[in-house]
Amino acid sequence: MLKSLNIRKLSHSQLAIPLFALFLVIAFNVFRDISFFSINVITNNYGNTVLSGNLISIINGASELVLLAIAMTLVTSATKGQDISVGAAAAIAGSVFVRVLRGNEITMPVIFLALATACIVAILFGLFNGTLVAFFDIQPMIASLILFTAGRPIAYWINGGATPNVDSPLLSYIGSFIPGIPIPSPILIIIVFGILVTLALRFTNLGLYIQSVGINERAARLNGINPVLMKLLAFMILGVCVTIAGAINVCRIGLINHETILIDIEMDAILAVAIGGNALSGGKFKLAGSIIGAYIIQALTITLYAMKVSSTAVKAYKAVVIIAIVVIGSPVVQQHAVQLRNRLFKKPIKLTENN
Repeated sequence: MLKSLNIRKLSHSQLAIPLFALFLVIAFNVFRDISFFSINVITNNYGNTVLSGNLISIINGASELVLLAIAMTLVTSATKGQDISVGAAAAIAGSVFVRVLRGNEITMPVIFLALATACIVAILFGLFNGTLVAFFDIQPMIASLILFTAGRPIAYWINGGATPNVDSPLLSYIGSFIPGIPIPSPILIIIVFGILVTLALRFTNLGLYIQSVGINERAARLNGINPVLMKLLAFMILGVCVTIAGAINVCRIGLINHETILIDIEMDAILAVAIGGNALSGGKFKLAGSIIGAYIIQALTITLYAMKVSSTAVKAYKAVVIIAIVVIGSPVVQQHAVQLRNRLFKKPIKLTENN
């Protein structure tokens, strides 16, 4: 009986599908090449001892995607739609970040000033999308299509049509390594940000209110929740996330290229939400599922590169795998799986004949 209850509980868990998908990726690499999981200690160009390996590359490389997947989850939950302009918004935030850095001597206070300025700009653009969605009831994907189209040209204009570079050892604290710490700094940033978001959702009603608006906006309003405020707040949080993601990417490569920075990442962010077991129609969400989904997507990418798949073919192979994962996690397939399980584990009823 207890085993049956545990199976039923797992089948209805939002984390069942992403955890199963992650298990499949791990199992595939175990059988393909166990050395895929090896972690090495190397000395980088700055003379620091750091960790290296495919696992580190996956966790480190997915940092920007994890941030945007968190934001996309909240927007999806509150608005029942997706913001497809996160890559363009990150380009704008990154351009503002670089513009402030290049206008001053790069010190830690200037870096924080650049982050704050970029964050304010990104939040304003997020509020632009949020206003179209919350006040004018425009579908989020359509509302964000404006910024998706115009965002990268705006980023190009911010730096005068150039792709300027920024060079300072201090920037490695965001995009590379902090001296004396072998773990890549983007991973540490994600850990800190994840803790802050978890505390905010656990000790405030933010998560509950966002989910309530996504499930039934009219009922939420009758219970004293302001749906407009919740939607705007979700887009403001997205502004913060795209700023951090844009800054990490700029600090990784030391320049801003409005055309290539986080290109197509909005599609991966939406897929991370879907793979994480969250309904793209809004309502109840599980941030842990979206985060796992982001790491699955990055793990697929690194696995394909390790298999010597060309960069032009990686997206096609990845799309096939992701489609399979999403289909397996769809409500229709899950319903049939539950029915099959019930037939397999159903105990036959013994009939006794009374004489």
